Formats: sequence, structure tokens, C-alpha cells
Amino acid sequence: MEFTGQIGLIWEQTKVPLVVPVLKVMVVLCLAMSVMLFIERVYMGIVIVFVKLFRRKPEKMYKWEPMKDDVELGNLGYPMVLVQIPMYNEKEVYQLSIGAACGLSWPADRVIIQVLDDSTDPAIKTLVQVECQRWASKGINIKYEIRDNRNGYKAGALKEGMKHSYVKQCDYVAIFDADFQPEPHFLTRTIPFLVNNPQLGLVQARWKFVNSDECLMTRMQEMSLDYHFIVEQEVGSSTHAFFGFNGTAGVWRISAITEAGGWKDRTTVEDMDLAVRASLKGWKFVYVADLKVKNELPSTFNAYRNQQHRWSCGPANLFKKMAMEIIRNKKVSLWKKFYVIYSFFFVRKIVAHIVTFVFYCVVLPATVLVPEVEVPKWGAVYIPSIITLLNAVGTPRSLHLVLFWIIFENVMSLHRTKATFIGLLEAGRVNEWVVTEKLGDGLKTKLGGKAPRKPRFRIGDRVHIQELGVGAYLFFCGCYDLAFGKNRYFIFLFLQSIAFFIAGVGYVGTMVSTS
Repeated sequence: MEFTGQIGLIWEQTKVPLVVPVLKVMVVLCLAMSVMLFIERVYMGIVIVFVKLFRRKPEKMYKWEPMKDDVELGNLGYPMVLVQIPMYNEKEVYQLSIGAACGLSWPADRVIIQVLDDSTDPAIKTLVQVECQRWASKGINIKYEIRDNRNGYKAGALKEGMKHSYVKQCDYVAIFDADFQPEPHFLTRTIPFLVNNPQLGLVQARWKFVNSDECLMTRMQEMSLDYHFIVEQEVGSSTHAFFGFNGTAGVWRISAITEAGGWKDRTTVEDMDLAVRASLKGWKFVYVADLKVKNELPSTFNAYRNQQHRWSCGPANLFKKMAMEIIRNKKVSLWKKFYVIYSFFFVRKIVAHIVTFVFYCVVLPATVLVPEVEVPKWGAVYIPSIITLLNAVGTPRSLHLVLFWIIFENVMSLHRTKATFIGLLEAGRVNEWVVTEKLGDGLKTKLGGKAPRKPRFRIGDRVHIQELGVGAYLFFCGCYDLAFGKNRYFIFLFLQSIAFFIAGVGYVGTMVSTS
């Protein structure tokens, strides 16, 4: 009791002169970031309404004519297209992507399928090679390419793939990750944009998720990614002909890649890096929202954490590397530079992650312990509610899950915020690349069965100390608010702490056998 009393005395003596001023400053900073994010979301909402009302489809904004057979030229009237499929130990999905690429509707002598296999498992390499030989025996122009190292990971593989002599005859390159399955008409929808509009360097399609109903975690991911594709990509394409390349399900003009300096492995977002550099050279991008390519969401928690680390750390690191280069650029307008630096990078890739965790999981709960510091209701309730509703409209079928989405996003904000600071400070894991685990559930469902599920209890894989720590902090704040507080934050704090505890013991997503 005496020890507890001493702690209480120290707390009372330090709270007013030290804790209160620091917390007040943090509240002001968090409110400022919340307002920035709020304005950004409202702005994008207005643009999307405008786009939908005036039906500003890409085919109306740019010249688009279907490819036609030429009696005199024959198939030579079609440009030569390279299709790249980078993969790494993709035992579950390699057949899906190769089969879909070989099924694309394009003259067989005007397309080259290039499988870039970085697999380290000899058995999987053999399977992929045999699959390529099987399609080659059917008359498909497919190349199986390997290298003796994994330098640069995906960026290194794509860069190496462009060095082969047969690539010189190609004008465009379509890129599909190993779990992506384009429809046969993919090239006939995208290539005409590039053929008829010499200023366009990239055509990006939308992602369609084959396993979004796999578990609650995949539904949460669908809500976040639908907003990205329905709103963020559309806004960038419609207003500035710029957005971040998604790394797959897109077609590049090869000359745009070359002029931008080719693939670079300096960050974990080589796709975004290339897009920014190409944009600074004056190339424009177009996003085709109604062209969807099937793919798979990560359905295990560790796979999702690794993906989110890469997607949060990489943009922050790229922002640090390219901010001055963007500012000094002479080829693009001042307005476009402002959009890229402020909206695209600063608000969406940095502020959004930091304010979600720092404000809702650290500062707001701390005000329960320090009643001298108050957060205005508009900052604690109204702005977050509007931001959440604007995000949720992208996935109407999941509106009833919006509360789960808020809580899940707050949990993930811890991981994303940590990754963002690693990227900004170029700390230890800044260039860590872990390939996202894929289960191939789309194929297994087609064949009439689900992937075998077995819980695994490897403590190192399942327990996440940081999530447990934040959960304990929120639970303590909730108990304090319930006993002594007046804000009634305890309902939110208890729900949020439970979510952190669940994530902390890895009871999120699907649990699959590692054998």
C-alpha cells in the first residue's frame, strides 16, 4: 500500500507541471492531423460524386478504340506485349496466374508470357517449369526465367526480366502477381488506351477479391481496399492523371519505364517508386475501375501484418527519399506537385497511420487519467464518425460491420505507425521484404472444398507483445474511466482493448497448418 501511495504522490506532483502541458500539445497536434485527414476525405468524396454524376469514364476522357484486324497487316496490326509474372515459392497459386495469362485474348504471335521464378524450393521450381513447358507445348510463347540470386526481390526480378533480348520487340508490359487471374479481355481493354494516347504511360485495373468472405479479417481488408480502389485511385486518375501503381494488374508503356530509370529496389514499394518517377517525367496514368482482376487477400494474421509493414514503411521511406526531388521538378505543375507531396504522401501515407494510433489509442485514453485535458467532441466523435462513414460507403455490403472495421483498423494502426516511423527514420527493418503467404483458396473453392484448416500453437508466431501491451493500457484506462471518469469513454476503451488482446494472441484471420 505504501508503494502504491508513493506512485500516486509522484503522479500528482508531475501531472500538472509536466504531463498536462505535453498532453495538451499532443491533443492539438492530433486534432490538426484529424482535420487534415477529414478535409482530404471530404475532398475525395466530392470528386467521386462529380465523377459519377458526369459519368467521366476513362473511355470518354481519353481516346479509346478497340483493336481491329487489318487485312493487309494481319496480326502485325497488334502491338507486341510482354506479360510478366514474378513469383516466389508460389506452390498454391502458380497454375492460376500462368493459366490466366496464357488465356488472354491476344494474337499468340504478338504476346510473350514471361514467368520470373525466384523460388528457392527446388520442388516448386520444377513444378513451375513443368507448367510453363505444358503451355509451351500448346503453342504459347512462354519463357521460364530464373536468376542465381534474389537481389532486389520483386523489383530485381522485374528489372532482370526486362534485360532479355526478346523484350526489345515489345512495346508494352502487363504485370500480374502470382495470385492474380486476369480475364481474357484484359489486354483488349487496356492496350487501346496506350496505343491511342501517346501521353499515357500506365493503365491500372481494379482488384477483385476471391476470398473476401474467408473470415472477418478479409472482410475488413475488403472495406479498406475497396475505398482505395473506388475513391483514392479514381480521384488521382480523374484530377491529376496520377496515382500509385498497385504493382500488379496494370500495363506499362515500356518506354515510360525506361525514361523513368527502370525498376529500383531502394524501398519496399518499387511500384510506387516507379509511378512517382514516371509521373515526374510527364507521363500520365489512367485507372479503369470497371476492369477487375481476381486475386487473393492474405487470410492469416502474420501474412497481413507483413504486408502492412511493407505497405506502410515503403511509402514513408520513399517520401523521405523523393520529397525534394518532387519539389525541384520542372516538368509537372505546381498543383500536381502539391497533390503528390501533400495529399498522396503526407496525409494518406503518414498522417492517416499516425493519427489513428496516437490519437485514438494513446492520447484520447490518456485524457481519462488527466481530466485537466479535454478533447472537444467534434474532434473525438464527429470528425472520426464522418471519416468512417465516407470510407464505409465503398463497400455497402459491409456497412453492418463498420464497428468491427473501426476497431480492427485501430489495432492495425499500431503496426502501421511503427512501420511508418521505421521508413521515415530508415531504421532496422526499413527494407525487410516478406512475401505475402497465399493459400490458393479461390482454386480450392472451385474444386468443391475449402483449404484444410488446423489451429497452430507456435508461441512465437501467435503472441504479439506490443498489441498485448497496448491492450493492457487501454483496459486500465477503461477501468479508471468507469470508476472515476466522466467522459464515458470506457465503452470504447474496453472494446478496443479486447480487440488488441485478441490480436495479441494471434486469434485473428484463419489458422492454417504449416506442414
